[in-house]
Amino acid sequence: MGTSQSREDRISDSEPEEDYEEEEEEQYDDASSDQQHTQSSSSTSSSGTHKSLEDIDAKLKSLKLKYNSVQQQPKPNLKNPVKLYLHIGGNTPKAKWVVSEKLTSYNFIKTPKINGDDYEDGDESDGAGGKGESWWVLKVGSKVRARVSTEMQLKMFGDQKRVDFVDKAVWALKFLTDEEYRSFVTQFQNCLFENVYGMEASEDNKVKIYGKDFIGWMEPEAADDSMWEDAEDYSLGSTPVKGSQELMEEFEEAANGGVQSLALGALDNSFLVNDLGVQVYRNFNRGIHGKGICVKFDGGESRSGGNVSDSTPKKALLMRAETNMMLMSPANEGKPNSTGLKQVDLETGKIVTEWKFEKDGTDITMRDITNDTKGSQLDPSESTFLGLDDNRLCQWDMRDRKGMVRNISTSDSPVLHWTQGHQFSRGTNFQCFASTGDGSIVVGSLDGKIRLYSKTSMRQAKTAFPGLGSPITYIDVTYDGKWVLGTTDTYLILICTLFTDKDGKTKTGFTGRMGNKIPAPRLLKLTPLDSHLAGNNNKFHGGHFSWVTENGKQERHLVATVGKFGVIWNFQQVKNSAHECYRNQQGLKSCYCYKLVLKDESIVESRFMHDKFAVSDSPEAPLVVATPMKVSSISLSGRR
Repeated sequence: MGTSQSREDRISDSEPEEDYEEEEEEQYDDASSDQQHTQSSSSTSSSGTHKSLEDIDAKLKSLKLKYNSVQQQPKPNLKNPVKLYLHIGGNTPKAKWVVSEKLTSYNFIKTPKINGDDYEDGDESDGAGGKGESWWVLKVGSKVRARVSTEMQLKMFGDQKRVDFVDKAVWALKFLTDEEYRSFVTQFQNCLFENVYGMEASEDNKVKIYGKDFIGWMEPEAADDSMWEDAEDYSLGSTPVKGSQELMEEFEEAANGGVQSLALGALDNSFLVNDLGVQVYRNFNRGIHGKGICVKFDGGESRSGGNVSDSTPKKALLMRAETNMMLMSPANEGKPNSTGLKQVDLETGKIVTEWKFEKDGTDITMRDITNDTKGSQLDPSESTFLGLDDNRLCQWDMRDRKGMVRNISTSDSPVLHWTQGHQFSRGTNFQCFASTGDGSIVVGSLDGKIRLYSKTSMRQAKTAFPGLGSPITYIDVTYDGKWVLGTTDTYLILICTLFTDKDGKTKTGFTGRMGNKIPAPRLLKLTPLDSHLAGNNNKFHGGHFSWVTENGKQERHLVATVGKFGVIWNFQQVKNSAHECYRNQQGLKSCYCYKLVLKDESIVESRFMHDKFAVSDSPEAPLVVATPMKVSSISLSGRR
């Protein structure tokens, strides 16, 4: 566990060069040895001395001319010249950068798409593409050919005139001049825009994609960052940054296999859902401990062959002061949408109700459920919760119109009551959602859009952020609604919802339209090296803020999961506009300062416990990390 340690921060010009120079030096050393040996021999014999010296002189002159021919060789007249480095050794002590090509060239070329892949043997151009679908590819010499995308995890080092990226390995390009470096970055960003949106990166097209109110997303350097600065002042007063924070593993326990989801409680217990049922854990200040109790899925009077899927639940939602849990299983393999859910009484260990989703007499599906507010799972009388499907946003009520909860033993598959919501006629492609402390809702979509709905209406979003083209797979929001964290496969996007209205009042985008002074978002990314070490098919998932349920308290960290890594960012550091990560960057500010939790198998979920479990010597409540076979509790030490 700990921060990423790699030699990615600076590449020295003294890094190992290619073998042929070393061979030249060896030849020179051999010649020097020959000279010393011959001079020694000539001192013992005078016969043929003149001839021997002439031979040695001729040999040395020949070597000298050959050596100078390498040193004095003029640089080739290359278009787009760069020096190409390769990172070897992973995260071992022997990790280092080596020169792959001392001088080569790069080009952005357009290639036709064949079954989703670029066609390597087809015609190439570094200008306009031909007919049919095509995309931009970065080609460097004969060793790199990568489709321009966020999967490359391109990282900029403006002070070194260098970029790092991933293409089956970790590479670095060093440019000869600052102008050439900036030209490359601009070309890359333009090609990325065209690959994502299918149109040239012109000003008109950017306005068409982002909208005229989001000028800061198009031109981050011109964005108004004053709201970020105000937020920093506020958080500096409430949560001072500690020194070097270390990660300490407190507990690790077997999880009985097949863990699907983690449901943390703010009261006595937390829960893991696996293939056997719901495993119960006790909450402590240093983490969670297993109680040896398992609520079996067939422990109640559930009927086999019912309309609700009997597969292992993928979603667990705590309700009614954490005495009840709603379990939702996919109706079809490979899709998250469900036709209903099971209600478990955690005190008796019984499945008390199997609910169906229905509207106007027609069965419908839901892809996600969440609590009405950030803290409503603590309400003992809670009987409503929110539901989301591809084109639906609604609230469900577990009571019938007379206020009675229908029991599984007395009715056939009771139907949840649709209390409010909206079914959108056009494809919104909703993917995920979350609620604030006051019940406002944020929704992430397949096209990357993020919509903010007030607590009074689900029909029309108060604010709709355009996104950056990558699908939002998970979303979270702070208790006060000032910050939204969206998760994509390759990065996290952090959005500030604050704005000043015409009367000079500071509001959030949940309560009013933000106008045209919308702050640019910030991105949270892995370094190219860590992204490569995480694995080819590993993607970010489940980005969360730390957990508070009181006004006036501030979330202090963010955590997400990718492969075997749990990744932790300091929230205050990310908000700090003067943070060193943001220096010498072009485009949206990207933060690479984080701590890694490394496990020996892929992580299912990483989440911070409730703020009340933070102890005096720690800046944060423990982090709980669940893998398919184990669950770990990890503390952040505030020691300097």
